[in-house]
Amino acid sequence: SEMSPVGRTKTLPAFGSHVSKMTFAFASCQNYPVGYFTAYRHMAAEELDLVFHLGDYIYEGPGPASTTPSPRYHNGPEIMTLTDYRNRYALYKSDSDLQAAHAKFPWVVAMDDHEVENNHAGLFPENNQPVEPFLARKAAAFQAYYENMPLRSSSLPSGFTMQLYRNFNYGDLANVFVLDTRQFRDDQASSDKDVVQPPTPESTSVDRSIMGEEQEQWLLSGLYQSQAKWNIIPQQVLFCKRDLLIGTGEELNMENWDGYSANRDRILNFAKQQGLTNLVVLTGNVHNNWACDIKADFNNPDSETLGAEFVGTAITSGGDGVDITDAQKAVLAENPHIKFYNNQRGYVRCIVTPDSWQTDYRIVPYVSRPGAPITTRASFLLEKGKPGLQKIYDGAVTV
Repeated sequence: SEMSPVGRTKTLPAFGSHVSKMTFAFASCQNYPVGYFTAYRHMAAEELDLVFHLGDYIYEGPGPASTTPSPRYHNGPEIMTLTDYRNRYALYKSDSDLQAAHAKFPWVVAMDDHEVENNHAGLFPENNQPVEPFLARKAAAFQAYYENMPLRSSSLPSGFTMQLYRNFNYGDLANVFVLDTRQFRDDQASSDKDVVQPPTPESTSVDRSIMGEEQEQWLLSGLYQSQAKWNIIPQQVLFCKRDLLIGTGEELNMENWDGYSANRDRILNFAKQQGLTNLVVLTGNVHNNWACDIKADFNNPDSETLGAEFVGTAITSGGDGVDITDAQKAVLAENPHIKFYNNQRGYVRCIVTPDSWQTDYRIVPYVSRPGAPITTRASFLLEKGKPGLQKIYDGAVTV
């Protein structure tokens, strides 16, 4: 007795065909109780070819209690069973702004941690919990994810495993490699998970991987064969090095690629050997906007620039946010390859041609109530033959 609203999708350009332009947006981290998905309503008004979602489509935790003031509330306690996960997706998908963005564009999705459990790593649950119940929970999470996301039949889960890394060509313009940095990673190099600490012999070990050997070889082989103008890598956690200790020494977040530096070095060394300067990494997870030059050696600011990483903020996670603090300005100064930071919510829009790439950071001033307007906070340009990010627009509000 139900009638679905009309939606639309779009097929890829023919393999190898000439494509003069691609416009897309990417988003991540939409914690339902934290705020309203207003950014998706604005995204639905854009003229886009597709949308990338880079993880944390749902949040598995209980959220605030009904007695605690909050914009919205989850529909139950922390989710564990298949029924729990299905109900949580049903709640998120009841949001009319999210529905509008799904109805307007095809989506390419990547899973991070909250679709299963916060900060899990491969077969390792958070907080040293027993493994067996975690694997049952993971199987339920994968089944619900497959039922609710636009995925190929090749991604049909088998228990607690699921084929999520995959690639596609957008004509001759772009080769896209969607990564899975959660399912095959070694456990985080820390006593438990999302820890900021100096590099350790464990975190720098040449044997460590955030993507697993098979996926790593798949990516390197794909990059070697690619003839596209741009090689795009949508994935989950911060790829570029980010030293959070101001002054002498280093402190790195072990959940990110910084905790798997040898794996990152293998990719960077390969790109340098192949003469690649067209890598563009798209990242979510951290609830902030960042823009980074990908350097062949992050410890040498004068080393070759191999491409750029654009990190998109959250749809709601982190709340209303602020633009930038003095502490984050110091982090930018500590990391000269990082060109931009912003801590407000929204999404990122990219306009890609054979010769240029423009990235626009689209932000809303608040998510704690509905109806926020959208503005462009900053825009960056990549030009073929001119390595390095160029800021072409700065919409900072001056006081």
